Amino acid sequence: MTISRTGAEATPQGKAKTVLSVDAMGGDKGPATLVAGLSRFLSDVSDAHAILHGPKAEIEKLVERYKLADRVTVRDAVDVVQMADKPSHVLRHGKQTSMWSAVDAVRNGEADVCVSCGNTGALMAISMMRLRKAEGVKRPAIACLWPSRNPSGFNVVLDVGADIRADQDDLLTYAMMGSSYARNGMGIERPRVGLLNVGVEEHKGRAELKIANDLIERAAPRGDFDYLGFVEGGDIPSQKVDVIVTDGFTGNVALKTGEGTATLISGLLREAFMKTPLSRIAALLAMTSLGRLRKRIDPRGVNGGVFLGLNKTVVKSHGSADSTGVAAALSLAHRLATLGFSDKLAARVASAAALAQDNQTKGDETPMGEGTESQ
Repeated sequence: MTISRTGAEATPQGKAKTVLSVDAMGGDKGPATLVAGLSRFLSDVSDAHAILHGPKAEIEKLVERYKLADRVTVRDAVDVVQMADKPSHVLRHGKQTSMWSAVDAVRNGEADVCVSCGNTGALMAISMMRLRKAEGVKRPAIACLWPSRNPSGFNVVLDVGADIRADQDDLLTYAMMGSSYARNGMGIERPRVGLLNVGVEEHKGRAELKIANDLIERAAPRGDFDYLGFVEGGDIPSQKVDVIVTDGFTGNVALKTGEGTATLISGLLREAFMKTPLSRIAALLAMTSLGRLRKRIDPRGVNGGVFLGLNKTVVKSHGSADSTGVAAALSLAHRLATLGFSDKLAARVASAAALAQDNQTKGDETPMGEGTESQ
């Protein structure tokens, strides 16, 4: 079998390997946790190879400890982007960092997707500089998977922190990108999209939200999604909608509030069941059910925000992720890379850009096209 994709290697059976470029130094818990998570991921996935970026001597010892030498390439990078570093400083002085090296491996075609647990602002800045924004995108977005009552178990929320601003054209682009992510990453053939607002009534919200509401409604046939109009915060984990569109400020506050609430509930349940001998017995009887609940609300299981709107795919893991969370982020990155997600997303972005241009030049009289082939 001939492998045409740059960066892909071949297994003994001739199947293309997906290559992940991983920043080993970005997480709060250090490279040992990152490599432990990588080991968990590789034990479950046979068609993947990783390029690990960081101080070579330190990383190679960890790779040897977990017996990953045959599936991991170590790329020496002496410097580290710190969580407190400003993106502008990293852009000027960060060329020797593990994060920069990880992004460049994707840019140079050595890997299919980049994963980092590091500084979000710096990662976005480096990614935008080295990978460039997709044509038609003004502001990339970060999309996350939110636990929900839908059959898939999750909803897509974007933007959750790439940019605190978003005008009506940005929100339209987010809707197109989010529906593409839901279709390709979650297998939802016709995603239901909602625009987050302070109420579902059409007269509520800022001016750009009202304009975006009209734009997204008009875009739905061409985008092959169903638009539900405005949704509220309580709809984010519901089965009413598959994709929730908002600006980065609102989305980031909602995300961190949700994660904090999940952690609080888990802690309160543990305290309640450990309070008395009788409650401990009840905990034992309910252990299976409690385990299922914990799995559903555990933020580690859905760790990994995807940078949407770039020419390549970048996945941002939480800085505080443990090995379970790191493995989840790597699994998400692998799934998107094997689907050729960045190419499919580019088609959706181009469609959104055309619609935004129609809105500027022709106003409300622009006729909508029929639905196109799913991307």
